[in-house]
Amino acid sequence: MVRIRVLVVDDHRIFAESLAAALAAEPDVDVSAAGSGPAALRCLERAVAEGRRFDVLLVDADLGAAAGGGVPAQREPGSGPPPAADGIALVAGVRVSHPGVRTVVLAERDDPRRAALALQAGASGWVAKDCSLSRLLAVIRGVLREETHLPPALLTGVLRELTAARKHRTDSERLVESLTPREHEVLRCMVAGLGRKDVAARLFLSPHTVRTHMQNVLGKLGVHSTLAAVALARRAGVRPADLAGDVVERSGQLA
Repeated sequence: MVRIRVLVVDDHRIFAESLAAALAAEPDVDVSAAGSGPAALRCLERAVAEGRRFDVLLVDADLGAAAGGGVPAQREPGSGPPPAADGIALVAGVRVSHPGVRTVVLAERDDPRRAALALQAGASGWVAKDCSLSRLLAVIRGVLREETHLPPALLTGVLRELTAARKHRTDSERLVESLTPREHEVLRCMVAGLGRKDVAARLFLSPHTVRTHMQNVLGKLGVHSTLAAVALARRAGVRPADLAGDVVERSGQLA
């Protein structure tokens, strides 16, 4: 019998333990539980080291919300990563560090925007916390067959959110394409969180020249702040400057 290894990630201990116990009663399921994102990542790393990788993560959508004083605020699709405590941020991190693990988000309420964000982050499913055990097991087995699972009532709203995100991304890409190579490099530095002086030092430019480039970037992108420029750049898929690995050459680059 092929066994399915499941990790339940929820900071509500009673819920996590109850769900883990219910799943463990299945003859083909091995289950563990973690109470936070960092604990889940440690479990995943330990499992890899021991040669017993997890197959599916069941992640609380509001992971960390209790400690943070409430449900994480809704975010515009494509506007960048959610807060680190958010379950959706854990999904995105797992997609990068453990791409073979399927993730399913467990939610207390229907939320098309956050469900769309979860799918964009790499989740394979969004399931109500109060769904039946048989339904949850069907989703777990389904995502292992490369299926994507959403409640039927959410489909229209999620498609609308994904369509809007795609439109925003397309519009943002067109604006970014209007930048010169130098302005694009300045924007990458902005996305990496560098201030004017740091950008100047990195690109071998004067702070005054960098200020001019930044003003040109804001004007061409049609925004009024660095924060808005960075959000738009992220929607367009602009990568941050690689502060550790990129080498900026003086030759052939004009201010």
